[in-house]
Amino acid sequence: MSSRLIFLLAALITTWVLAFNSGRDLAFNIAYLISGVLLLSYGWGMNSIRGLALRRYTRTRRSQVGQYAEEQFEVNNRSIWPKLWIEIEDHSTLPWHPASRVISSLGRQSSQRWQVRTMCTQRGRFRLGPLTLHSGDPLGIFSVKQELGDTSQLIVYPMVIDLPSFEPSIADLSGGEARHRRTHQITSNVAGVREYVHGDSLNRIHWPTTARSRRFMVKEFELDPTADVWLYLDLNGQTEAALAWTPAPPEVGLFALRERKRQEKVFELPPVTTEYAVTVTASLARYFVMNNRAIGVSSWGHAREYIQSDRGERQLNKILEALAVVEADGSLPFAHLITTDGIRLNRNDTLIAISADPNREWALALQQIQRRGVNSVAIVIDGSTFGGTQPYAPLYVELEAANIPTYVVHRNDAIDQALAQPTRISARQTNGNYWR
Repeated sequence: MSSRLIFLLAALITTWVLAFNSGRDLAFNIAYLISGVLLLSYGWGMNSIRGLALRRYTRTRRSQVGQYAEEQFEVNNRSIWPKLWIEIEDHSTLPWHPASRVISSLGRQSSQRWQVRTMCTQRGRFRLGPLTLHSGDPLGIFSVKQELGDTSQLIVYPMVIDLPSFEPSIADLSGGEARHRRTHQITSNVAGVREYVHGDSLNRIHWPTTARSRRFMVKEFELDPTADVWLYLDLNGQTEAALAWTPAPPEVGLFALRERKRQEKVFELPPVTTEYAVTVTASLARYFVMNNRAIGVSSWGHAREYIQSDRGERQLNKILEALAVVEADGSLPFAHLITTDGIRLNRNDTLIAISADPNREWALALQQIQRRGVNSVAIVIDGSTFGGTQPYAPLYVELEAANIPTYVVHRNDAIDQALAQPTRISARQTNGNYWR
């Protein structure tokens, strides 16, 4: 109960007591006035949100860091009475989503529509809604609200950096043997035929077999005889390094646009090794998919994330959707992930390990994988530039000794430049004590 209502109720009781005790017309008039104001305000307030219909249209349920999420709202007044003011409060979890709004002077049988565009600054799965409608009488004595509990989800994919090149080049990666594995993609390798089922494309029908068997037969395909590329992402929470930061609106905060030497505007990632590792993984996935390579992902955070290798835009969307929600909350050491999952790999596969772990054990695990003929590449997110205190020298030494191409990504590095060619490990980076 508002203080204004309490004051008016006290004044109403006082004036009626004075009116009956004194019998004066002035006291009765004041009592009638206050009573009429309260009754009129109560009736107005109770009807202030009746007859309202609010619709929310989300343009797409998928977005990406650096892109806009767009929504359209429409409120209709189906009542014969105008609405003086309506406050729409949005409870979405999407950061900096300005969907709340105050509408004034909504006439009878009229509507208002507006659009909300929000720059996505954080990856993840966010809730859109619910909404709360607030309104009341013109004097602000009575206020009413109505909850609209409908919700939906928006998935924001991680940022993807356009990589012009990645060495070793695709031509240098291993491959050349038939995989003998079925795929829904149309490739140059036909594995056989099967009976047509609803949903099969007509261009897959094998007409000679169809004519002989007198029923529709479609071709089945195998993966091309080229190497699968596997991205192993380290999500062990004990190896994550991060600097203190406070999320802020994209115009002035952490994700503010900045100009680099090549005059290209990019977003500045949070100073967290996991965010850099996820961005590197997403960028590499897009690079290999665009070059028609079969790509798979394996990681172990709170739960196991394993995406079987495949090609195409659909595969990229699956990877980005998985990377949108991963967090460094796992307890499995990265070396164990490489050892256990690496058993599945063969000479036709290439393993790209992405980690901020300074422990040399995962470099030794890559060496064991290489002894079986699996091509290995290491991408190290240097946690010492994110506030970490453990040295990376032993790790660099093991990677260099195994002749594993190594890329080192520091905080504020341009990821496309850091992945352009392997990093030469200098004696200074190994502190001179582990170099051999």
